[in-house]
Amino acid sequence: MSGSVSPDTRDGRPPEQAAPPGPPDAGAPADGPGTAGTEAQAAGPGTPKARAQTAAPGSPDAGPAAVLRGVPLLRGLPPARLRALWHRSVPRRYAAGDVLRTAGDPAGHLLLLLDGRVAATVVSAAGRVVRVGAWSGPCALDKVAVIDDRGHTATFTALTPSTARSLPRADFLALVDGAAAVRAHVLRTLAAQARDQQTRFTAAATLPTPARLAAWLLAEAARLHSARVPLPGGQQPLADHLGVTRVTLNRALSGLRREGLLTYARGEVEITAPEALALRAAPGEH
Repeated sequence: MSGSVSPDTRDGRPPEQAAPPGPPDAGAPADGPGTAGTEAQAAGPGTPKARAQTAAPGSPDAGPAAVLRGVPLLRGLPPARLRALWHRSVPRRYAAGDVLRTAGDPAGHLLLLLDGRVAATVVSAAGRVVRVGAWSGPCALDKVAVIDDRGHTATFTALTPSTARSLPRADFLALVDGAAAVRAHVLRTLAAQARDQQTRFTAAATLPTPARLAAWLLAEAARLHSARVPLPGGQQPLADHLGVTRVTLNRALSGLRREGLLTYARGEVEITAPEALALRAAPGEH
C-alpha cells in the first residue's frame, strides 16, 4: 500500500478540498474557493454524478459533534475531535440515482454517509451488474478502498436523496493510526465483510434462488421492523444483488406467492407467512 495521499481527481481536474475552518459547532460550511462542485465536475456534465451538489451554506445542523457521533466509525471520539473532523470534511448532497463513487476510481476521500440509502454494484467477468450490498446512513462507505489505496471496490449509487461529508484520506488514516476505538471498528468491519462474503459465496453455490430470496426478504423485514419490504427500482436491483437474472427472480417471487408466503404489488413485497418463509430459507427445505 502506498503511503502517499492520492487526491480524488480525474483527468487533471482539481481535487476535492476540505471545508474552510469555521467556529466550533457551526453549520455545514460551504466548499472553499475553487472546490464547489468538484466531485460533480470530475464525472463530467450530463452524468448522474454531475448532479451531486454541495450542502447549502448555513443549513440547519444539530451540531457537528452530535451529527458525526451517529457514524459508528466515529462514535468513540471526543467532541473536540469530532468538530475538527467536521471542519476538515466537505459537505455533499446527492439525489436518488446519483453516483457517489465509481469502482476503480482513486479513493482519496472517505465518504461519511449521514442520511439516505446507498447501493454498491460491481460488474462481473461476464459483464453482468451485480449488487453486492446496500447501506443506510449514518455510516462510512468503502473504508477498505481508502485504507489500501487501490481504488474503490464498487460503484456506489444513491437509492434515496442522501447527504454526506467527504473526509480526506490522510485524516482517516491518522484516525486509524491514533485512535484505538476507530482501529477496532475497522478491524470488526473487515472481519464482518470477510464473513459476509463467505456466506454469500456459499449461498450462491448451494442455495436455489427461492431460498436466497426468502432469506433476503426476512433480513430486510427485520431491518425495517415491518412485514412490508419495498423493492426500490423494481426487481432488477434485487436480481443483481442475488446474482440471478430478472426472469429467474420473477419466477421465484411468483412461486412464493403461489405458496401463500407473500404478496407482491407496486414494487413492494408483503410477507404473509414469516414462519413458513423462514423454512424456505433454510438449507434443505426446498
